[in-house]
Formats: sequence, structure tokens, C-alpha cells
Amino acid sequence: MNIETKRSSLETVYRRGRRSSFSYALTSQGAEPYGTMTYDEAVRRSARIWDQPTFFFAVCLKGDDQLIGNLYFAPEGPPRLKTYTLGFVFHPAYQKKGYATEACLAILSHGFLELGLHRIVASCDQDNVRSWQLLERLNMRREGSMMKNVYFKYDDKGQPRWVNSYHYAILEESFKGFKIS
Repeated sequence: MNIETKRSSLETVYRRGRRSSFSYALTSQGAEPYGTMTYDEAVRRSARIWDQPTFFFAVCLKGDDQLIGNLYFAPEGPPRLKTYTLGFVFHPAYQKKGYATEACLAILSHGFLELGLHRIVASCDQDNVRSWQLLERLNMRREGSMMKNVYFKYDDKGQPRWVNSYHYAILEESFKGFKIS
């Protein structure tokens, strides 16, 4: 599946193969929420993630086909609830330039207009201000706060670093007619 935006294309990962997977995790800053990884760590992580190809979309620049991030878009709960979860990770060099907003808006449109979804949900680390600001720009409503319910990284002793998260959602009727300002 391929979804086009003004400046990028979203392709289900199985169409792209493993080429340049998680290149953004190898930068000096890393990509939130995962941080910096060695090449071997990025390869192991991408091998695990790409095993669910229908749920991951590579976000690539039009023109040079550079991988700049990925979106996770998967069913949440029983199919009768018509609910999907949205997640995103972008290379630091492409953050604060509207690429994540554009890509997420395209996937929301796909979910509501093509898949006939009722609701799309997302979660983010409470300390990741840019992530929750993005969700709010997408007209998603903050529905709750969870304490130490998820982890993405480990401490020096190999123990999970649990983080608090915010939970967001948007309903089909809230999305229709919505425009990013």
C-alpha cells in the first residue's frame, strides 16, 4: 500500500524491504523514544518490527526516496470497535518541519475515509512535548494520563526505564472537515 502526501510517501514496510531501516536511530541524537542505537542494535530492532509489515509505514521523501521516519498504524481491540492505534518516530533532522504532521494527517485520512474507522488512538511519553503537541495539532483529544505504564529504554543495569504517558483519541466525526491551521 502506498499513501502520498505533498512532500513524502508512506509505504507499507514490506514494499521497501529492510533497506535503510532505522537509519535515523544511528544519528548522534537518536530518535525519540528509542535514543541512539549502534548499527547492530538498529538491525535487530528493525528485524523485529518489520516482521509485522502491514502495521508499519516507511515515511520517505519524494524525489530522493530518503527514509525519514515510520508510522505504526494497527487495530486496537476487537474489529467491531473500528479502532486503530497510531504511533510515529522521525529522524531528528526532519523534525519541526511538518513532515510528521503531514504523514500522520494522511494516515488519519486513510483510516477514516478508506478503512471506515470510528476512532483512532495514540499514546506518548508525557515528557515528549513535541509528540503530544503533534497529537493536539491533529485535533486529537487528550483522554487520560497513565503512570509508568510503558518503557522504550533500559537503564545502565538493564532495567526498564518506565515512563508516564498521555492517551489521545480522535473520532471520525471530529476528523471530518478538520484542517491543519
